[in-house]
Amino acid sequence: MTNVPELFGSMVFNEQVMRERLPKEIFKALQNTVNTGEPISSEVADGVASAMKDWAIEKGATHYTHWFQPMTGVTAEKHDSFISPADGCAVIMKFSGKQLIKGEPDASSFPSGGLRSTFEARGYTAWDPTSYAFVKDSVLYIPTAFISYSGQVLDKKTPLLRSMDALSKAAKRMLKLFGKTPDRVTASVGPEQEYFLIPRELYKKRPDLIITGRTLFGAKPPKGQELDDHYFGSIKTRVLRYMEDLDNELWKLGVNAKTRHNEVAPAQHELAPIYSTVNIATDHNQLTMAIMKQVAERHDLVCLLHEKPFAGVNGSGKHNNWSISTSDGENLLEPGKDLKNNLQFMVFLTAVIKAVDEHQDLLRLSVASAGNDHRLGANEAPPAIISMFLGDEITDLLETLASGKEYSNRVGNKLSTGVQSVPEIYEDTTDRNRTSPFAFTGNKFEFRSLGSALNIACPNIMINAAVADVLNQFSDELEKAKPAEFKAAALAIIKREYIAHKRIVFNGDNYSDAWVAEANRRGLLNLKSTPEALSYYDLPKNVELFDRLKIYTDKEVHARKDILLENYCKVINIEAGTMSELVLKQILPAAIQFSTMLADNVAKLTALKANAAMQTKMLTAVSELIQNAYAAVQKLNDAQTAVKAAVGLQAEADASYNQVVAVMQELRGYCDKLETITPKDLWPFPSYSDLLLYV
Repeated sequence: MTNVPELFGSMVFNEQVMRERLPKEIFKALQNTVNTGEPISSEVADGVASAMKDWAIEKGATHYTHWFQPMTGVTAEKHDSFISPADGCAVIMKFSGKQLIKGEPDASSFPSGGLRSTFEARGYTAWDPTSYAFVKDSVLYIPTAFISYSGQVLDKKTPLLRSMDALSKAAKRMLKLFGKTPDRVTASVGPEQEYFLIPRELYKKRPDLIITGRTLFGAKPPKGQELDDHYFGSIKTRVLRYMEDLDNELWKLGVNAKTRHNEVAPAQHELAPIYSTVNIATDHNQLTMAIMKQVAERHDLVCLLHEKPFAGVNGSGKHNNWSISTSDGENLLEPGKDLKNNLQFMVFLTAVIKAVDEHQDLLRLSVASAGNDHRLGANEAPPAIISMFLGDEITDLLETLASGKEYSNRVGNKLSTGVQSVPEIYEDTTDRNRTSPFAFTGNKFEFRSLGSALNIACPNIMINAAVADVLNQFSDELEKAKPAEFKAAALAIIKREYIAHKRIVFNGDNYSDAWVAEANRRGLLNLKSTPEALSYYDLPKNVELFDRLKIYTDKEVHARKDILLENYCKVINIEAGTMSELVLKQILPAAIQFSTMLADNVAKLTALKANAAMQTKMLTAVSELIQNAYAAVQKLNDAQTAVKAAVGLQAEADASYNQVVAVMQELRGYCDKLETITPKDLWPFPSYSDLLLYV
């Protein structure tokens, strides 16, 4: 039996460990940095480094690494040992404050979007003291930011920390008007993580999964998710053993893994953590994805984190539960029992409404990827149209404020099961809208559009920035009001801004065709593809926003857009190339072999003057599919060539989506039909039934 309290955080250099091992003045100074964002001194860094090294060695560490998050979408690390030469050909274990604070990895091969030339190789990693170091696989991992030699941002962590500072300053400014002065305001996030598990032996027989992370081919199986019997169903023993192992590994590293269950699609599951500060949540989520894959290997499984690894069943998302709280522990998105008179909550809520409406483009592009294009709007995830769900109670209050009518608090109805032994309960005044991209769920907003493989930093940068900017606008106005006029001024802002931005609020079915038409009528954006969404990144209003809040410079915005466009083009090119190769080298040879068998059978039956009508019909169908598939491969090659001729990354990405992706879908259609009629022993890959319905 696992002793969870003893296990939890046992491999983390956390506050408890620091309190025990650091001198009081060093510990106090470090906590001040964590709580207020004040810079850390070299003396404090030396003290922390010494204690951290001794602790890590006791945990079995021989090396340390500055663990960072470049624009590749995954984490990066370079291991250095603690050894340092000593007299007599000996070594000592040494780790200084300078080594803790700054590392110097080679930055030349990381995406930069033109921020620096390839020959400008030097880059720096800088310790993030607000995120705990930990030991994994005999290495001390130190969470860090990553910048170029000239100070330009090359990672996802640095702008996230900047956005946190911007949000904290803006929220503190607003709270001061309400007579509150917390040391800091932080965004907290709980990212729910969906994933698939499949047998490793079958994975090895699917080159498309190995190369691209998703199945480029695969006919719909007789049974998928139609019976809704997998969602929250009994967890299979093999999967449960994996989940138990995963929990233990995550708990060691201080990750608050809380909930586990089967998801909608066969072989799909979910892990949800408890909330933590957004930068720590980002680190933990990156760590969680890595550990998920690592633990799967022990169980002869493979963990798939692609947004849409299988066609015809639900893809995997990552639900970003976002809220803001003070260092005193007050959740600023908590409505409280007296919603009508909770002016502070209504001001912050209105700021979020305005932020989401004015910056719906930023929210949409923050979740854009080649993989997520297959998932968004597919009746399993929110549509590409950004909107907000507020629920009846809050919407009613805002509508009455806007109209000037009197509001009466809604009270949850008493619910009864009709069974005497089961106690009565009260309904919540706000339901959950699982189709909404940005839904209020009681005291937080759930941004449901994220893909499962996405680094959550970018969406949270956008939310933090947008809300911070609006809070500053509100403060500019409210700071001019006299104390006696403050409440009236705040209510006037709430009324005015809700009327101006209520178009973003939709409490209905986001999956319906009627909503698409209604959203168009309201003037909401419907950015269906990644290239289209990314085209909005460097609009003047967005560049000005990031510059105003000191999150990105103009050059850094353009660089990020170019990096994401280039990545999209590369992903599509890799997928198209993989499809062509598999069709020509495996699928068509298998189909031709089957057609040869059919032709031989037709010839023999004809010679015997037997009825060969069925075999002839099958032969004709197979032959036509072979011809069509081969022609589609040629068309796909031509489309790829045309993409390379496009001028500029935006044009190349647009062509990739409009030309290459369309032909890929056509080619897949022919091959999936071939799979349905080709004998299983001839088909070169495990089927969807094999992959999804394993025991």
